[in-house]
Amino acid sequence: MNTTLTIRIDKELGQFLEKYSKETGLTKSELVRKALKKQLEVETFHQLRKELLPYGETKGWLTDDDVFRDVS
Repeated sequence: MNTTLTIRIDKELGQFLEKYSKETGLTKSELVRKALKKQLEVETFHQLRKELLPYGETKGWLTDDDVFRDVS
């Protein structure tokens, strides 16, 4: 099932989106869908990382390098 979403963007962003759409051959809708999906994935990653951080700290993992060292 598809859902339609209406958003308002300022003139500058609209012009940037239009220009990028023409340059890439992607529709504005495709670009917005891709950007939204990517942002939601990033936000989900940050939320999961925040939730799991206390568990890692109990293992002595204080940085990403600590994790990579132990799992490599």
